[in-house]
Amino acid sequence: MINLKKIAIPVAVGIVGLAFLSSCAVGIPKGATAVQNFDSQKYLGKWYEIARFDFRFERGLNNVTATYSMKDNGNIKVDNKGYNFEKKKWSESIGEAQFVDNYNVARLKVSFFKPIWAGYNVIDMDENYKYALVAGNNLDYLWILSREKTIPQEYKERFLEKAESIGYDTSKLIWVEHDK
Repeated sequence: MINLKKIAIPVAVGIVGLAFLSSCAVGIPKGATAVQNFDSQKYLGKWYEIARFDFRFERGLNNVTATYSMKDNGNIKVDNKGYNFEKKKWSESIGEAQFVDNYNVARLKVSFFKPIWAGYNVIDMDENYKYALVAGNNLDYLWILSREKTIPQEYKERFLEKAESIGYDTSKLIWVEHDK
């Protein structure tokens, strides 16, 4: 009986660990395609979060920005900031992004708590790198970003149509408020 416990406990812990790590997927939603001929240098800099799906890390935040900068190791530093209007204080998360396959394809994985990584896929953007539609690894994560605090109606409609065609329920988007 003792030998069974010595085997069963590590096996159970291993299975739980594998299940946990597999939940940290860096995939891309079915039907979505990452932007090709991606120029990470043009993507760097400050972005305003225009809309997002609500999830616990950003719950209650407005004035949300993401600033991307190149690190010495070739990865991208991710600096997310937002004002928590419920707690009346600023919140900041620093993370790191890496390309999944190739530097010319906008499929990245991002981590704020290593070794846990999540998918970060730029699936649409304008040619001037001013507006971007970003998908997570599944239909639970979606962001609309802009270099400005607003987005032109034509890009808003374009991004919403694209997201809906992939299967996103865009009625669940939270439209982020930014101070003028």
